[in-house]
Amino acid sequence: MADAADFQGTSASPARRWLRRTGALLAGAPLLAGLLQLPTATPADAAGQESPQAASGAGSVAVAVDSLTPSAPTEGDTVTVSGTVTNNGKQPVTDAHVDLRVGPQVETRSSIDTLARKSADLQGPVGEEVGGKYTEKFPQLTPGVAQPFSISVPVDELDLGGDGVYQLGVTLSGETTAQPWERLLGIQRTFLPWQPEEAGTKTKTTFLWPLVSTSHMAAETGSNEQQTPVFRDEELAEEISPGGRLEQMVSLGKGLDVTWVVDPDLLASVDAMTRSYEVRAADGTTVPGRNQELAKKWLTELQQAVAGKEVVALPYGDPDLASLAHNGTNVTGSLSHLKEATDVVDDTVETILHVKPNTDFAWPAEGAVDPSIVKVATSAGADKVIARGDSLQDNLSYTPSAARPIGGGTTAVVADARMSTPFQGDLTKASASTLAVQRFLAQSLTLGLQTGKQRSVVVAPQRMPSVSQAQAMSEALAALEGGNWSEAQDLADAAKAKPDPAANTKVPPASAYPRDLRKQELPRAAFEQIAETQGKLDKFKVILTIQSRVVTPFGRAMNREMSTSWRGRGVEAVGYRDDIESYLDGIIDGVKLIQKTETKLSGRSATIPVTVQNNLVQGVEHLELRLTSKNPTRLKIGDASYEEEPVAVNGGHSQSVKFTTSANANGRAEVVAQLYTEDGRPYGDPVTFDVRVTEVTPTVMLVIGGGFLLLVLAGFRMYTQRKRAAAREAAEPEEIEPEESAGEQEPAGAPQNPHTAGDRLTEESAAGSRAGAPEQPSDPAPDTAAESADPSGTGERVDR
Repeated sequence: MADAADFQGTSASPARRWLRRTGALLAGAPLLAGLLQLPTATPADAAGQESPQAASGAGSVAVAVDSLTPSAPTEGDTVTVSGTVTNNGKQPVTDAHVDLRVGPQVETRSSIDTLARKSADLQGPVGEEVGGKYTEKFPQLTPGVAQPFSISVPVDELDLGGDGVYQLGVTLSGETTAQPWERLLGIQRTFLPWQPEEAGTKTKTTFLWPLVSTSHMAAETGSNEQQTPVFRDEELAEEISPGGRLEQMVSLGKGLDVTWVVDPDLLASVDAMTRSYEVRAADGTTVPGRNQELAKKWLTELQQAVAGKEVVALPYGDPDLASLAHNGTNVTGSLSHLKEATDVVDDTVETILHVKPNTDFAWPAEGAVDPSIVKVATSAGADKVIARGDSLQDNLSYTPSAARPIGGGTTAVVADARMSTPFQGDLTKASASTLAVQRFLAQSLTLGLQTGKQRSVVVAPQRMPSVSQAQAMSEALAALEGGNWSEAQDLADAAKAKPDPAANTKVPPASAYPRDLRKQELPRAAFEQIAETQGKLDKFKVILTIQSRVVTPFGRAMNREMSTSWRGRGVEAVGYRDDIESYLDGIIDGVKLIQKTETKLSGRSATIPVTVQNNLVQGVEHLELRLTSKNPTRLKIGDASYEEEPVAVNGGHSQSVKFTTSANANGRAEVVAQLYTEDGRPYGDPVTFDVRVTEVTPTVMLVIGGGFLLLVLAGFRMYTQRKRAAAREAAEPEEIEPEESAGEQEPAGAPQNPHTAGDRLTEESAAGSRAGAPEQPSDPAPDTAAESADPSGTGERVDR
């Protein structure tokens, strides 16, 4: 019985089922069984006819064409086809051989699409074998083992006819044990463009070469004193490193005649990496970036690649025009972000690349347009919209030129869908890449042969091609430039080409916008969050002494929030927006009031200090601090319920503002401190605290005043006593000097005159008595006789 894999994906005919049943019944009769195997019409007998034994769909042997060179041969070339064949069945394949088959000419562009979709289908036409020595044989193909092949044949042996695209089939034929006759087991179809001589009228082809990436810079960009940018990860470094996606785009594109389409945010991000930068780690901390030389090298190579070439710049961050049109226009301020993203393009691109960019073009996602998208796309100044042919469709038998007026002074540059889409999908396998290249060339040549008129065609591939996709694009474009039917043209020239009067100029309605693209759009909530962040920034910037240090980096971050690159990455988009808003909240909180505990006031009036702290690296101004009493009948601030004071604080400092208060009664009074901007908007959170008033009574004040008076009088008495004693001591030597100077000193050892001693003591005693009491003018003169009557000579006065 035949292996089931040989009939994969098909149902056997009644005759075939009868043959299998009969063969099984007669398995014991070798002669009759042999007779049953004698038919001469084997599946591979008639070249170019569909094999009656071939199953529909792919065969049991997979044929992969990994390379076809040259891609577009001319007279005298030798075509070399290389690849692999892999037996996917369960039984070995014997007497296998790989052949080339040239099918009929493919007349239409839609036929190319159909053949590309069914490139491995055994049921389709396979063409005639080239035959002869241009075959490669395999004695046996073991299941699961890939075998390489390579066949080279002069183009003259292919028997090609007139100019056009030919189907080229690479087939594997062989036998199995269950079916020991030769039959077709696998095929791979591709396309062979044939234009041996220069075309009389060449197609002008514009190929867009996009340099676009995702958003890599975090919200912290430019917020510290050195304005050191912070990157969310190292993915950008990987993309610009050797072999990375962006490195390949530059190295492959520099040798091609293309129009470079760049996102200024990508250029600014790589430029930021050339200096000091930081990278956010998994734990939320940041570490120094170390790819400065890598960034410098990539920018240098890009500058060399674009020198003398056309550079079209998208708005900063590549805003999603469709999302903005469908979900953002009703959110205040959304369109202003698009205008800002457009205004900064010239300075960014020209400063970094040293070329002046063209900013006249808008490029919606996948080139899909509707009236609202066109309106938004042109609102920021662009007057040309890059659409795609599967959105702005034409009902013509040929492909018209790309440019066409769509009203309002706007030109739609319609990229050819069939030439723009072959490089999508997984092209990591060489066979897939080769088929994409040949399909692209086939579409280009067939388009050129449709009419005798020269037309301008634009190719707009996906925004962020992978490495394998970029390599396939480069290979296809190099072959196109080496062909005989096309010549390169800049995008600006394509937009100026004379429009075809029969081309469609009506923009499709919103209902025609693809559902799968609409599902990928940023929701209205995204634009509302962006508006909320912008509102916070507007309130914050008015207090800053150097607004650009904060306004510029946050403005660019909000441009990235609207990026087309967030399509299909909704969770990451939300996280990015949350990061920006939370970081702005943290900076705003850097200017705040210091919390206060309960304050006590003893007396009817006092001052209350309130401290403003500025943790920013720059100063703040245009702020007012208002202190408000919630119970002004108990506690007044100044002469009313509140008082305001202007505030200006240097970066990294604090400032205390003192308010005068007056109390009318004892108890607690609630007080609120709040910062305001000059336009009267509250800034930051208020600080609420209690003031406890302890009023002083009049009786207590009288006692305190009396005590103070007594202390003053006592001090004054002590002062006068000391002053009189000092005066007396200063006068005593003057009374003694006359007696000593008269020479009436008594000799040593002589007895004192009792009268003299007594008199002196009596005078001293009397002087001391007078010093302690006020002088009386009626006092009698001293009694001299009484003073001398004391014979003891002690000088002590005895009153009588």
